[in-house]
Amino acid sequence: MLDLISILSIACAFTVTFLATFIATPFVAAIMKRHGITGRDVHKRKKTEIPEMGGLAILLSLTIGTVVTIVVLPNSLRQSVAFIGVVLIAGAIGIVDDLHPLGARTKPILTALACLPILLLRTYNPFPVIPLIGSVRLTLLYPLLVLVAIAVTSNAVNMMDVMNGSMAGTVAIVAAAITTVLILSGEVSGASLAAALLAAMLAFYYFNRFPAKIFGGDTGSLAVGAALGALSILGGIETVVLVALIPQIMNAFYGLASVGGLRERREILQRPVILLRNGLIKASPKKGAPVTLVRLILASGPLSERDIVRGMMILTAVSSMLAVLTYLLMGVGRV
Repeated sequence: MLDLISILSIACAFTVTFLATFIATPFVAAIMKRHGITGRDVHKRKKTEIPEMGGLAILLSLTIGTVVTIVVLPNSLRQSVAFIGVVLIAGAIGIVDDLHPLGARTKPILTALACLPILLLRTYNPFPVIPLIGSVRLTLLYPLLVLVAIAVTSNAVNMMDVMNGSMAGTVAIVAAAITTVLILSGEVSGASLAAALLAAMLAFYYFNRFPAKIFGGDTGSLAVGAALGALSILGGIETVVLVALIPQIMNAFYGLASVGGLRERREILQRPVILLRNGLIKASPKKGAPVTLVRLILASGPLSERDIVRGMMILTAVSSMLAVLTYLLMGVGRV
């Protein structure tokens, strides 16, 4: 059972981060709009220009939430610094990509390097627990897996950021599952950081949901995805997070396989969906259109953007519940 300091840490990290995100997001939106950093909302008949790079508000609020965690839990310093270091490096890569688009092969390589704070501070345990097998020793291999983990989670979340609220909504659900598991495992500092991520996503979702008032951009999605990867490593719950992210990973896998490898969205000629005159969205019947999670959801017929995002969130909720169940049944990552 958590003591008072542990409860206070988690509650403070959540509350402060939520308020910081809620206050900062409209300011970031106004600044981006003033400087012409906007993007078209392509899934609506009226192509409204929406402020981009809302991820800057997320970066600021997560930094504040991390500082709160360090103040309340001084023993969490190394773990907290490693976490926010990963987030800020991935966010910086996202900023560059939003302003000067990176190549499809460059982005995964750079995001993999965002794991350096974890490796340099040695805030990882090279003895992960695998279901049905138990603890395995990966002393030499694990650092390489850390590189892969951050690259996969950051880019998988980035590829899920395709509609109003889709990234923030699905990540909030995953973050809630991670927070629950880390609390159950007694990882208080990790739970505080996960609670901060949950708070940032809930607050940002308010502005990013349909109809979106701001987009997170790669600044937000790469940073948030990297945060999930960092939490999985720092908390020793790699398998749990892998299960929770099944929809994101499937979306990335099928998308890459259907277009023949790593490609930027702007390089793909065929779009996976078509916007109809009545505002509904249907799966593209054209050959060569990428196979994505959205396209699979639309297999039964056209839907509204709200219904599509709701479907994405339901799938993520199911995978997140399975992740918590995995922890409870298998003891994955349990201290």
